[in-house]
Amino acid sequence: MENIEKRNQVWAFIVTGVLALISLIYYNADVYYIYLVVYIWFGFAYGMMLQYGRFCMASASRDLFAAGVPRMAVGILIALVFFSLVSVFLSATNMSTFHPGPIGPHEVVGGIIFGVGMVLAGGCASGSLYKIGEGNGTSILSILGISFGQAIFVDVGGVFNKLLPQSWVETAEATKWIPADKMTSWFDHFLAGYVLIKPQIVLADTKAISSMAGGTMKYFLGNSLINTIIPSLLVLFLIYYFYTRKGFMKKRKKKKASTGFGAEIAGIWNIVTASQRTTFMGILIGITAGIHIFTMKGMQIRFAVNNFGQLLTRMGHTGDVSITGKVFDPGYWYITTQESQFAGWIMEKLGWNVRDNVFFGIMNGLPELWRNPALWMSLGIIFGAMVMALLKKEFKFKLPKGELIVWGLGGGLLMGIGARIALGCNIGAFFIRVAGGDPGGWLFGIGMVLGGYAGVRFFNWWTDRKMAKEMEAF
Repeated sequence: MENIEKRNQVWAFIVTGVLALISLIYYNADVYYIYLVVYIWFGFAYGMMLQYGRFCMASASRDLFAAGVPRMAVGILIALVFFSLVSVFLSATNMSTFHPGPIGPHEVVGGIIFGVGMVLAGGCASGSLYKIGEGNGTSILSILGISFGQAIFVDVGGVFNKLLPQSWVETAEATKWIPADKMTSWFDHFLAGYVLIKPQIVLADTKAISSMAGGTMKYFLGNSLINTIIPSLLVLFLIYYFYTRKGFMKKRKKKKASTGFGAEIAGIWNIVTASQRTTFMGILIGITAGIHIFTMKGMQIRFAVNNFGQLLTRMGHTGDVSITGKVFDPGYWYITTQESQFAGWIMEKLGWNVRDNVFFGIMNGLPELWRNPALWMSLGIIFGAMVMALLKKEFKFKLPKGELIVWGLGGGLLMGIGARIALGCNIGAFFIRVAGGDPGGWLFGIGMVLGGYAGVRFFNWWTDRKMAKEMEAF
């Protein structure tokens, strides 16, 4: 046992050392790469925290709906609250890189598809990445499904274009900032003709909130209190009421303790403190996500840019950027778009023209893998989780077999499609947007919960059916 522990510590040291060496190589090549290095180490921090706290929104859905255990769901809500509080000061000091997304029904639809997929795959987008760091082979298939599912989905046209509503086509064709040769796929028309014309809302910037408060208070009132804290407390109360209240009150009655309003508060506090590790990681993740935004904004000010594509252009890597001179550079914690770039890069090397669309050709570019900042953030998550799993003696490579192969690939494919429809995943479309004051994040969250519930019910049906067949054969 002692030898295994020492070996794991050595490997954890090697992984960390390799990332440190890579960082030094980048910095030595060009000081501009420090922008990319920052993404690596924040990804590394996210990976360690996700693995330590077992943070996964698929697990939250499965635990809550299948077993009635609210631990993970509560941890996610705590992370939201703390991230929103940090975001208040970032917005008030103009040190935020957050930008809202178009708000509309597409977020609910995308959330439902994503929610089903994450339960089938056994991990959400962030959960699948950290589980790869633990050696989970099914999660590798899940990320491959997410990656190639997106890259193909945003580029398919042909017969799919015939299914487009005429209003989308007319609106998209009237969009002057998109060249005709980039408007080729079903997704291009969906984006330009339906999604991108929808309003983008940050509550603090609305007239209603601005008229009530100014300065820092409008960000606290609109983005944190109204958009994040109150809804989070409401969800927390609903979880308590439907899943733990009955058992908690039963225990209090046995002890002959009071069951009034104070007992209700104690019951809610009990589910918050039930798993101190998850709660603490929720707090730490929320704070770290805020520091990440602050750091990226500092990098942009330092180099007088608003996108890493500008730095790539300065270094002469013009082939990496889109026709607008950009690459995908969210400025905060984000997953899925960089995975689609990974798949798109492979497809392009195999001869598939993936730049003749809005997604790659105009919005996100297609940088070489080693010059993709957000992709390095995802790799950082994997390696950070690997280091934590090694230190906790939880790393073990598990090769997927049988049904797990289908669930991993199929679930990943659904997550990829859902993420593109909603323009984000459980992190980019839910966690970041809600904490940033975008009410559309809750629309994705509602869809994700509905999809998660449907996925759990499907799994229950499948398991019962399988067991019945096995018993019949026996």
